[in-house]
Amino acid sequence: MARKPVFHFNPKTMTYQRIDDKARYIIRRVGSHAVTSLLSGFACFLFFSLFLSSPREKKVRAEKDALEAQLSLLNHQMDDVQDVLSDLQQRDDNMYRVVVEADPLPSSVRNYRGNAQKYAELRDKSTSDLAVSTSQKMDLVRREIYAQSKSYDDIIKMLKQKEDKLRCVPGIQPVMNKDLKCMASGYGVRIDPIYKTPRFHAGMDFSGNMGTHIFATGNGVVTRAGWYQGYGNAVVINHGYGYETLYGHLSKIKVRCGTRVHRGQVIAFMGSTGKSTGVHLHYEVHYRGKVVDPRHFYFMDLSPKDYDRMMQMTTNNGKIFD
Repeated sequence: MARKPVFHFNPKTMTYQRIDDKARYIIRRVGSHAVTSLLSGFACFLFFSLFLSSPREKKVRAEKDALEAQLSLLNHQMDDVQDVLSDLQQRDDNMYRVVVEADPLPSSVRNYRGNAQKYAELRDKSTSDLAVSTSQKMDLVRREIYAQSKSYDDIIKMLKQKEDKLRCVPGIQPVMNKDLKCMASGYGVRIDPIYKTPRFHAGMDFSGNMGTHIFATGNGVVTRAGWYQGYGNAVVINHGYGYETLYGHLSKIKVRCGTRVHRGQVIAFMGSTGKSTGVHLHYEVHYRGKVVDPRHFYFMDLSPKDYDRMMQMTTNNGKIFD
């Protein structure tokens, strides 16, 4: 029995064409449809990959956006903290450290730039420089906060030392002399009362009655209490910070070596012992082993007006007793 012929409609010619090899025709049609399907599938894949996201991708992208938003906000907050720190640093250098007579902190202590290797590794793991910038700012702020905290600790320590120094440095007159009537002679070249020749007078003389109270002019420790050649009965106080005071020609001494005294404490009584021509107190101030003018150490005892008057009174020769 003969096979029935197979015809194929050709849309180009609008006619039916006879197919002699049916198997080849079928293979060609299947292959054509397969290629078309593959191309269509690949096109759909590209479209979904480029323009549409899976739920997981959407979630990851949302988390990334949220993280970048948080990092950006943190970055702005770090800028605000940096501004506050800059203000604190300026106050520290230009006000607090000036008060305690300390040098400003060197910039190398504050401007810490962190470990470059760490930032490089962080940049390798991140698609954005935002994380690196935030990490750098965080490290810098952390370092500056530490440096500033350490600076405040140092300032507190220096203030305590300065407070102690203010208590110890000679700051009052060694006798009760508010009206300046006890002022006898000042510091400098004077005429010796015995030899009648010019000589350097290394202190100030205060006149008064026998037994007048003599006060310690600052906190300190007594290092000498007794007879001292040329000064008669004398007391020497070590105030620390390089300062010493000497009180000479005393009639009686109330303290002993090693006694810790405080400013305003009665340590002796006025007299005329040793090389002396009358009842008085010879008072000296030494700084780092050298005698200095005692007039500069009455800042807690005299008003500016009285201080000027005292300076004028002690500039002339006056009368010295030793």
